Amino acid sequence: MRISGTYFAAALAFAGPASAADLYTVEEPIPAITEPGGFEARWQVNAAVYLFAPSLEGTVGVGGLPTVDIDAKFSDLLDHLDFAFMAVAEVRRDRIGIFGDLLYTKLSLDGTGPGGLLNASLTNQLIIGTLMGEYRVAEWGQSSVDLMAGARVWGVTNDLSISGLGSASDDQYWVDPMIGVKSRLQGASRWYLTGWAMIGGFGVSSDIDWDLFGGIGYEVSDRISLVGGYRGVGVDYSSGGFVFDVIEHGPILGGVFRF
Repeated sequence: MRISGTYFAAALAFAGPASAADLYTVEEPIPAITEPGGFEARWQVNAAVYLFAPSLEGTVGVGGLPTVDIDAKFSDLLDHLDFAFMAVAEVRRDRIGIFGDLLYTKLSLDGTGPGGLLNASLTNQLIIGTLMGEYRVAEWGQSSVDLMAGARVWGVTNDLSISGLGSASDDQYWVDPMIGVKSRLQGASRWYLTGWAMIGGFGVSSDIDWDLFGGIGYEVSDRISLVGGYRGVGVDYSSGGFVFDVIEHGPILGGVFRF
């Protein structure tokens, strides 16, 4: 059964009188404090909020109803997307960091079964929360490479209705171990490349769980960047009559803030 869905200083200077006849202003850059290994020994916080325009493809099953194939493409976004939200945060000091990611989407799909004899509809709500520890293995200039390991929590709600066969609804929550790598590449300009690759599941909960993101960023200032790119998330999970073997992917656009 197939469903086709129609689916981002003022700098403070001290002017202090050294004497009544000698008034001067000193403006000096504050050098970065580094550990012996060369990594910055200060707390750094990055936070980002994105607009996400997802497509959804794969196989979904609920209860005793037949599994359905879904194909909700980005070109049909306004017809199937109810809501999407994506946020990322990172806290680090020296080589060690913590990475967090939150993704939420709600999609409503309509279609027909084989031969066009049966009508079917699916509402899918998906929330993914990821928490990873980071270890910086390389850093040069504004470029870096981090290894990551942690866990991902999935929360999926499927409401499926097939004319003549009935309807069913189910919620499933599970946790997958995850490993990955994250990188940023930047030269002398304000433009940079950023991205990550993660994989997990390994049969603990999902058979496989993966996440790929690549983007291009531009530093508007020392504290604000704009980033555009593409992200894909895939999972293959089943439990009883619940089947969720899908890929969600699409363009993203957002802002990154540094503290």
